[in-house]
Amino acid sequence: MNTDLIEIDPHVHQLNTHRTLVLNADMQPLSWMPLSTWSWQEAMTAVLQDRVIQLKTYEELTVRSASQAFEVPAVVCLREYHKRKNAAFTRYNLFLRDGFCCQYCGTKKAAKDLTFDHVLPRSRKGPATFENIVAACQSCNLRKANKTPREAGMKLLRKPRAPSPHELDKVGRKLARVQKELHQTWLDFLYWGADLEE
Repeated sequence: MNTDLIEIDPHVHQLNTHRTLVLNADMQPLSWMPLSTWSWQEAMTAVLQDRVIQLKTYEELTVRSASQAFEVPAVVCLREYHKRKNAAFTRYNLFLRDGFCCQYCGTKKAAKDLTFDHVLPRSRKGPATFENIVAACQSCNLRKANKTPREAGMKLLRKPRAPSPHELDKVGRKLARVQKELHQTWLDFLYWGADLEE
């Protein structure tokens, strides 16, 4: 579908700010942090190509072609299950695994205020892996310097390890609950898979 040929109803304002929540075939988001979304144009193209099932639309939001009107998708799910791979070793996934908390003092910080620390320092051939790197605030990172936690008189809150996609989702789901960008239309679809004891 060529979205250039679609005309937005004049009463719809800021349509380009609307995103579409994308669920896997098991009705779970493809990822929680960042939450799996597409632009409404990508989602509409996928709906028209029958690659996804449209579960919910934005009320009163439509776009028109020369001959048809289309509701704007708010939530879609993939027709085929997308198998999750192992969590990529990225700065973001590391901070997500650690809940955006310094692993020495436990202080919660924004990603921009966190650093990462090699538990076994790089100068001692400490590898850049999930098992050797933790999130740290700048003051703890400076205090630890080029030492092991024991040498620096510091203790890790927990032993670092590679997280599974499920573990990252669990942390992401908790963080997503406090995010303000969750559209009301999505809420019924976001917590179906949440553990009952949470």
